[in-house]
Amino acid sequence: MAACSRSPLHLFLSVQTSRVICTRNVQVKSAETSPVYPPIVPSRTAKSKSAKKRVLLEFFDRLQTVEPQERIRALTRVQRMKYVVYPQTSAIGADQWYQHFTKTAYLSGLPEKLSTAELEDTVVSELSSTVCKALLQEHWYMKKGRTFIHREQEQFAVPFLMNAVSGLVAALASKNPVFQMSSLDVSPHVNFYWINGERTIPRGHRSGRVEPKRFQIDDRPHSQIRIRHQLPEFVPLETEVAAEVPVIQLAPDVLPMFRRQYDNNISTGAKLQDPCCYGHTQFHVVPDRFRRDKLINKKLSDQIVVFLRANAIASLFAWTGAQAMYQGFWSEQDVSRPFVSQAVITDGQYFSFFCYQLNTLALSSFSVPDNPRKNLCWGTESLRLYDSVTDGDVVGWNDDTFKLLVKFLLNKP
Repeated sequence: MAACSRSPLHLFLSVQTSRVICTRNVQVKSAETSPVYPPIVPSRTAKSKSAKKRVLLEFFDRLQTVEPQERIRALTRVQRMKYVVYPQTSAIGADQWYQHFTKTAYLSGLPEKLSTAELEDTVVSELSSTVCKALLQEHWYMKKGRTFIHREQEQFAVPFLMNAVSGLVAALASKNPVFQMSSLDVSPHVNFYWINGERTIPRGHRSGRVEPKRFQIDDRPHSQIRIRHQLPEFVPLETEVAAEVPVIQLAPDVLPMFRRQYDNNISTGAKLQDPCCYGHTQFHVVPDRFRRDKLINKKLSDQIVVFLRANAIASLFAWTGAQAMYQGFWSEQDVSRPFVSQAVITDGQYFSFFCYQLNTLALSSFSVPDNPRKNLCWGTESLRLYDSVTDGDVVGWNDDTFKLLVKFLLNKP
């Protein structure tokens, strides 16, 4: 009887066997074939979110190739209800809200470039005499009668600042060459319109729908200096700053802030073809009802800094944002270089200094949904320029405050 044995398997497997012949190379990618049918896109006339998004993206694509003036006209053409942001506001804690609306981080103090600049004593003494003469002209030599209520600042601080600014700009033209070809605007109209965030319509025939939050700033500073070349950046564009932007989950109506419907305006306060298209320094006068002594009498001394900070953030964001828009940047094409401007806010005796750097316009953008950039604002506390004017002389003149004002005006590209 034959014994049961197991034959090895490798004898039946040969390289010539058709069972093991495999010519497929698994590492080679299959040939890419073009799609037979065009991609499916939502209808432009459908009542759906995808259809609205398609219409909006096609509108943005058309705006990429047009001139900045045409783009601004197209973006501001349709009027909708929008929140009106007043730079000089009486709202409590408005600075935190304005930082949230403009995505601005606030830094106490001034940039290193301005804080470390040195001035000659002879230059300071010559310029201080110019400002003292303008101060004595309004508070001593001219006989001004009793003013109407809430009109004291218009009669004393406004003409003093006008004479001081014009005198300093003329005197510093030899030290700062940009002033030789600059423009000094008196009471200009500065406007900016932008979108940031979304809201759900609470009532009406469109209730439940989601629409963007629209904002408008209509600012009218005392005066402003425009130059032909852009001021240098304070920090590089992609610098990471430790200061955070406040995030407020409440609706702007809680501030309170009201919605209005009128023309959407974006303007730097100058004509479109003006060669002086970059901002240098803005000057603001504190209204009479927001004066320091009146806020202290109302036991609102803590709101003095809040008011000044909110004024600087709103005014400088509107000014630099309008400059960037007319240079071809907008929310879907963010800035490639920072835009820098300065501001001086005063009541005639106390001066506050602010610097602003616009790093982004993409506050509500499809192209940059999680934008890491944020705008920056530097500011100082209120600094006294003088104590009083008595017997034809200025008492308690503060050279440090005046030097800081001159440093602002000597900043150049």
